[in-house]
Amino acid sequence: MPATTAEIRLHYVLLHFWQAYDAAPTVSVGYADADVQPQVEVAAENHVFFQAAAPYPPEPVWREWQGRKLPFFFDNQPARPLLDLLPEGRARITADIISAAFYLLSGWQEFYADERDQHGRFPYSASVQRRHDFVAVPVVNYYFDILKTAVEHVTGQPLRPRRWANGASWAAFITHDIDNLYSAWKAPANAALRQGKLLSFGWQLWQHFTQKDAWDNLAEVQQTVAEYGAKSTFFFLPEHRKAANGTPNADYDIRKEWARMATAIGNSEVGLHPSLGTATHGGQLKQEEHRLQRLRNGVKADGIRFHYLQWEPRITPVLLTPLLYHYDSTLGFAEHFGFRNSYCLPFYPFNFQTGEAHNFLEIPLNVMDATLHHPRYLQLEPAEILPALMPMFQEIERFGGVCTVLWHNENFDPANTRNGPREFRAIMEYLRSRSVAFVNGQDICEWMW
Repeated sequence: MPATTAEIRLHYVLLHFWQAYDAAPTVSVGYADADVQPQVEVAAENHVFFQAAAPYPPEPVWREWQGRKLPFFFDNQPARPLLDLLPEGRARITADIISAAFYLLSGWQEFYADERDQHGRFPYSASVQRRHDFVAVPVVNYYFDILKTAVEHVTGQPLRPRRWANGASWAAFITHDIDNLYSAWKAPANAALRQGKLLSFGWQLWQHFTQKDAWDNLAEVQQTVAEYGAKSTFFFLPEHRKAANGTPNADYDIRKEWARMATAIGNSEVGLHPSLGTATHGGQLKQEEHRLQRLRNGVKADGIRFHYLQWEPRITPVLLTPLLYHYDSTLGFAEHFGFRNSYCLPFYPFNFQTGEAHNFLEIPLNVMDATLHHPRYLQLEPAEILPALMPMFQEIERFGGVCTVLWHNENFDPANTRNGPREFRAIMEYLRSRSVAFVNGQDICEWMW
């Protein structure tokens, strides 16, 4: 693995900083050395952290910026003002926000940590976001705001966030992972059987064999989202056989169902939802890609999100790079809403093998329906969901970011009163009330380009 030098960190972070703003001025930003004095100087902490493979840095220093207490990793001058605005068109940032932003945005912690959960995922419980309680705060965006203030001082000109469609200040990406179409009857039938309610069990069976399943609802999902002037992106799972560990994949055979499903979703964007195990198995991933592509008459899916949000940072990005997907939208914590990489805009994942950015865009996942009410996750009551999410939404709006929502089709079933259609509609009402631009993945990719 090549050494992650200060130059590499600086280049990767500034790539994303300049992409976040319109009409970027010509300003030198960096660390001072014997030969170069940048206009915006960032203090370089004398550390060897990035020369080793430790997943976690020393404890952060907490400082205030714009009324928000924030963690600053790699800050060895906490007594000094965070930002010195100097004469003659210069500014100095006294914390190493370049290294801190790189650490969070690159996913360094999960690349070098060994902790994984039962699905092979880096767990929220092992993250610095959990340790220091900032998962719902886009800390990297705040670091960028400090840098933006310094650049504005140097140039004397405002640096404005890029706008979305129709001048909207932020965007929402509404997505659905299609895991199940025919299993709505199973939970109530099994419950009736356990309780000895044979008539109820028989009724469930009769409904299953004579009526449309409540989860066979893709047209209703598309129409519900369209009511808000929004677009749906559907991620389809091409594998219906169980994973090697017995975990279910799709409860439908996509080869038999595709024509009907394609009609139901109309011209909605289609993504690939690869099965369990594909995040570390390139051959299996290619097979599932080809399976969906053949069904779509050779048209490649626009983007990708792995089943169960499975992602192995040492392997998965390398598998994706040659497949030439425009974007992935897997990176969120299943256990908590928020920002897995502490950033509320799309970004290019860091390639630890080359020291450069990967060639596909990551559209981070911010909130998933299962996260909100699940025995192993947050277990929020219905009335608690929107109030819990609103501070995160406000952060995304503040920085002109993208709010990515995952709501499975099965949770559009009216029988779900915990994290079902009523809770989804409340979220959509809020987003619309804030004049968000509703976009799909391809819109986001075009915006970034």
